Amino acid sequence: MTTDGKQVRVGVDIGGTFTDIAMEIGGDLHSTKVLTDYAFPENAIVKGVEQVCATAGVPLSAIDLIIHGTTLATNALIERRGARTALITTKGFRDVIEMRTESRFEQYDLNIVLPAPLVSRDDRFVLDERIGPDGAILKPLDDAEVDALCDRIIAAGFESVAIGLIHSYLNDTHERRVRDALLKKAPDLSVSISAEVSPQMREFQRFNTVCANAFVKPLMASYLNRLVGRMKDAGTDCPVFMIHSGGGIISVESAIEFPVRLLESGPAGGAIFAANVAAAYGIDSAVSYDMGGTTAKICLIEGQVPKTSKTFEVARTWRFKKGSGMPISIPVIEMVEIGAGGGSIASVDNMRQIRVGPHSAGSEPGPACYGRGGDKPTVTDADLVLGRLDPDGFAGGTMQLDTDASNGAMQRELADKLGIDNATAAYGIGEMVDENMSNAARMHAVENGKELGEFTMIAFGGAAPLHAARLCEKLSIDALLIPPGAGVGSAIGFLRAPFGFESVRSAYSRLSHFDATAINAVIRDLSDEATGFARRGTSDGELDLECTAYMRYVGQGWEVPVPIEVRSYQQADEASFRALFNDCYERFFGRVIDGLDVEIVSWSLRATSQVTPPTPVARTARTNAAQVSGQRRMFDAAQGRFNDAAIVERSSMKPGDWVAGPAVITERETSTIVTASRDAILQADGCLLIATKANA
Repeated sequence: MTTDGKQVRVGVDIGGTFTDIAMEIGGDLHSTKVLTDYAFPENAIVKGVEQVCATAGVPLSAIDLIIHGTTLATNALIERRGARTALITTKGFRDVIEMRTESRFEQYDLNIVLPAPLVSRDDRFVLDERIGPDGAILKPLDDAEVDALCDRIIAAGFESVAIGLIHSYLNDTHERRVRDALLKKAPDLSVSISAEVSPQMREFQRFNTVCANAFVKPLMASYLNRLVGRMKDAGTDCPVFMIHSGGGIISVESAIEFPVRLLESGPAGGAIFAANVAAAYGIDSAVSYDMGGTTAKICLIEGQVPKTSKTFEVARTWRFKKGSGMPISIPVIEMVEIGAGGGSIASVDNMRQIRVGPHSAGSEPGPACYGRGGDKPTVTDADLVLGRLDPDGFAGGTMQLDTDASNGAMQRELADKLGIDNATAAYGIGEMVDENMSNAARMHAVENGKELGEFTMIAFGGAAPLHAARLCEKLSIDALLIPPGAGVGSAIGFLRAPFGFESVRSAYSRLSHFDATAINAVIRDLSDEATGFARRGTSDGELDLECTAYMRYVGQGWEVPVPIEVRSYQQADEASFRALFNDCYERFFGRVIDGLDVEIVSWSLRATSQVTPPTPVARTARTNAAQVSGQRRMFDAAQGRFNDAAIVERSSMKPGDWVAGPAVITERETSTIVTASRDAILQADGCLLIATKANA
């Protein structure tokens, strides 16, 4: 095959079990999945790219662009597997990251255990300096104190240093001086300053974010540099870009500088993929469901745009509740993520109840059925025992699954301990993981004031199509879409993302003292920074600029995001700011409060390249019965019994073809389960629409 002058773009997503590769040549898509290499993740990327190039019949040298997303930084934080990191902060604020805030995720639990800080107290150091809340220097740095502290940190052998001083988001002079002093003595030391990583008020979140950046920076720098080198050695001569947590594309150099921006990079691609599908179908209320080998991610998509936030939490430890995780203050596509994937390990607890996750068998050793040394029952083993997976057709027939190994693990770890048979144990695993995901989805929806029954689910990832229909039954969701290429959905999402960057900054002002000159300076600085990072990825075309002011009534504790036009403002524009705030506040809370002053707390500005909107798709009604290639026994959780399920190859279906549940629709990267309560219809763009029988 030749490219005929068409651009060749590759999306690469590293997950905890599989590494997904999607190659787009014009409108043609080629994809594959390979097991993730934990020691050297770049090896799996090179292997997968070589495979997909061979399938497409193009040399590696024909690739024009590689866009990469990874959860390596997230996993390093969750597993506390990063660099030995020191924190330098202002005297009196050493314990901020341990004291956290007054908020408690379980208000009445007297024995509450808060998540441990990323940097232990012994590794936190202070300087006797102070910047005031207006940015003025109240107590200057003592050069001798700085010099002595630098010697102490270097002698202790720290690999990375985080610097977070009070009010540095208003005046970064002291942070920069400390960084310069460290690098003068140790040029190869990794140093992160909060004024660059997260220049926002609220010291707990800012300090925690700069600590996270420093913690993963050496690891990610080493990995990304190796990846670029390996791809060049393999025969590519194209740039490698990264997808960041906010859903835009940035250069590798920017990613190395701010690796904390990559924490949700893989899941962000999935949300973009789902939003693209929602836009094609004109769906304004959708929920994306991404389940891979290690985790499941759920994101609300409204108005065909993923919900975003300027803060999020990594590794929530208590029933998915806010406050039980590690807060990170960066722009991010907001989603809830739990340890529920195909590789999640099942066990019996002290109450003789089946528990699933958060620990995962990953790709090494993997589920018991992989035959790679795993001896614990996982969700994938349960799906195999329940007839949802074909042992001979897994991954397009490239992997043979061992049913006996799954049954052995199930018998040994669950059935014998509970006095039940293997099928019942597998049923318990499936119901437990599906209930965990539905609970997480409900919690996420409730936190955002939404009712999921009104939404359409868009499911992707290697394991999501196996569980999505059952999840819809639990959440009373009628319509479910499984897009083409769902097994590598996040990697495809990378190819739909714009080049872009979002800059954030705290800059306090009151509307009663409206200062147009200061506001124009903030917008100009944010615009210059955001466009500068975006231009590292592309110089083609104009960039779209979206500005948000975070505003509140004076005395309130949290802000409302208010979209602001990017332009030069005059003193008379105070009234327009107040009107915009009132509109947003009333939309959130139903009414405005008269007589109170309004304050602007912080700002964000996003610069993105323009992308081609998806082609609109009209819903296709069912016309012909799909060609059935066989049958197999498959367990239906809602009915609590095994049924004869039709087997349909997705590649054989044409638009309008339909199949009644129970059924299994197979493809190379995944299988879609159609439960007994639903029917599936292939749509004009290749999506599978799975709906209740009354509405199909």
